[in-house]
Amino acid sequence: MVISNTQVTHIQIDNYGPWTVTPEPRREVDLQTLQSRLYADLSQLFGNRGGYVFFSRFDNMVAVSNGIDMDTHALVQESVSNRYPVTMSLGVATGRTPVSALGTATEQLQEAGSAQDKDRREILRGRAIDDQFRTDEDVQIAHFDVDDATEKYTDRLNEFDTFIHIEQGYAELMQYMRRAHDSLSFFVGGDNIIVVCPDLGEEAYHDAVEHVRGTVDVQLKVGVGRGRSASDAGMAAKHALEECRATGITVGLDF
Repeated sequence: MVISNTQVTHIQIDNYGPWTVTPEPRREVDLQTLQSRLYADLSQLFGNRGGYVFFSRFDNMVAVSNGIDMDTHALVQESVSNRYPVTMSLGVATGRTPVSALGTATEQLQEAGSAQDKDRREILRGRAIDDQFRTDEDVQIAHFDVDDATEKYTDRLNEFDTFIHIEQGYAELMQYMRRAHDSLSFFVGGDNIIVVCPDLGEEAYHDAVEHVRGTVDVQLKVGVGRGRSASDAGMAAKHALEECRATGITVGLDF
């Protein structure tokens, strides 16, 4: 049996809430611009090293960071502090499931002080996986999308109603995969959801698809891949999803 060994980084902007209203409330458009630019920069900084970053609540983000050591995490912090009016703290942890890894990473930040503690700055805690303990099957990623979303929703409904359907599917999948499999699910635009999983077999994904269809009447398909890094696993999942689209199957595995 393959044992996943996911490395997760919890990214948290320091003292962000108080900063947004000091010395007076800042314009929402400026805050949204800062958040989106920071996410884009972090996506590139981690992505260039084989990682994935997901925006979560924007003031908090989650990275799958297998292969990225602690010194590199410090360089990412420095890059952000040099270019932005805010700093960020990072908790790094590993676990047999993505949820357990994120739980440990979050605890490390919480133990260092509140997210709104003005004296907590650029905390970097945790431990990365040493290279000798890494394998080509450490990360398992599932790439879900909505079956025939364009035909069923985009070309038939107004944009907001389409958005509601897609989000209902995402919300139900997110809760199910968290509850049933200790997995982390993230909406990544369009009708796409990326799920960071422990070692799961084909039947678990069929169950997830059926659960979402039966609960909110949204039909999904999914490609699943494994790899040494998030990038490797994610590309394998994309290829498996293309097989689903080409052949009409619901679950495709690229391992």
